[in-house]
Amino acid sequence: MKNTALGNSLWHATATSAPTTAPLESDVQADVCVIGGGYTGLSTALHLAKSGYSVTVLEAEEIGHGGSGRNAGHCTPTFIMMEPDDVKRKFGDPWGERILRLQADAANQVFSLINRYEMDCEGQQNGYLQVAHSPAMEATIQARCKSYAALGKDTTLLSRDDVAELTGSDKYFGGWLHPEGGHLNPLGYARELARASLSEGARIYTRSRVTRIEEQPSGWRVSTTYGSVSAGKVIVGTGAYTDDFWPHLKKSFVPLTVACFASEPLSKDIRQQVLPGNHHLVDTRKDPCLYKYNKDGRLVTSVFVERRRGRDADYTKRLLTERMKWLHPQIGDMDWSYHWFGDLDMQPDTFPRLFELAPGIVAALGYSGRGVPTATAMGSVLADWAQGVAPEDLQVPLQALKTVPQSGWIVPRLLLPLYRYRDRKLIRQAGLTAPTF
Repeated sequence: MKNTALGNSLWHATATSAPTTAPLESDVQADVCVIGGGYTGLSTALHLAKSGYSVTVLEAEEIGHGGSGRNAGHCTPTFIMMEPDDVKRKFGDPWGERILRLQADAANQVFSLINRYEMDCEGQQNGYLQVAHSPAMEATIQARCKSYAALGKDTTLLSRDDVAELTGSDKYFGGWLHPEGGHLNPLGYARELARASLSEGARIYTRSRVTRIEEQPSGWRVSTTYGSVSAGKVIVGTGAYTDDFWPHLKKSFVPLTVACFASEPLSKDIRQQVLPGNHHLVDTRKDPCLYKYNKDGRLVTSVFVERRRGRDADYTKRLLTERMKWLHPQIGDMDWSYHWFGDLDMQPDTFPRLFELAPGIVAALGYSGRGVPTATAMGSVLADWAQGVAPEDLQVPLQALKTVPQSGWIVPRLLLPLYRYRDRKLIRQAGLTAPTF
């Protein structure tokens, strides 16, 4: 569903306007050509332009057309499937510590850019709130809070009463708060990254789909329908919206579709009861429940598309209303005004990849649903690479292109029902009965 219109989304209706750009209709030169006008490409362009490099960005559609403009707007400075110690064990020295630090500091990098360039994107760095959906998850929550505190983060462990006060729900069993997390309007953020990049001297061309990449004596020639860029180095940051301009790159991740929904604005009285601190919330379910407000007081949530769920808007809206009424009876019936889709580039282990496609050309992708912070942070890694930092000194290992089985999309579709069964079982063991979702 990656080609559905951005115009269906809440973010398209509310984001600040995009800077003026145009298609590439000539042959130009640059030190670095960046393919992709989302967080990865724009963050890279911003860092390089600020360092004095000539950089040209090519975007096939409009700024933020892909996952960068379609996600739910969460900025979470943690990993999904692994605890910090697990990351260190998986990657060893020195990569484990570097990758861990990249992710742990990523949200701060996002909000530092927002503040430095005075970005109009609803940026709120008021904390990432993760809550336990069952008493069985309390130990996990405690360990996670302690692990990130050991990294120097000012985390707070929360009791069940604390969580009830912060969420307005008695259905959670404790949690933890990471103060560096936050949320934003993701399309607005992408547009403001573009504006900042332009202000530093980058060139951005939209409606400029790359058709081929060819090696030449001085580097690479990146061709579009009506023009080309000759550059010494090329960086690809197209995520789940990758085209066929490089062999097998589209097979280096599994695309998964997410459906996002936004409600009618909730009353001020309700917002003072439900998430009164304006945190963004994620619970500990394997098929997670997550939600936040936008600037108008609309509740924004998202779900993995599976069978009718996500595709059938009316059916999914009923499920969402039942879930939210169970968690927050004070909300009552809800009307959902917006419904849109986006694809994410999933890696089996959920860690991003930095691939060397050929000498002088790399690709970064595989953010697995953490694009806001991780893709932004990856921009600094890519800028380091383009400026000649040795591969062994980068924060992420540079590796040869590796494909993953494209039947991999079947696995999450099969696992989601199992995950939900286990989630409901843990909730029942706590003496509660959650609605089917």
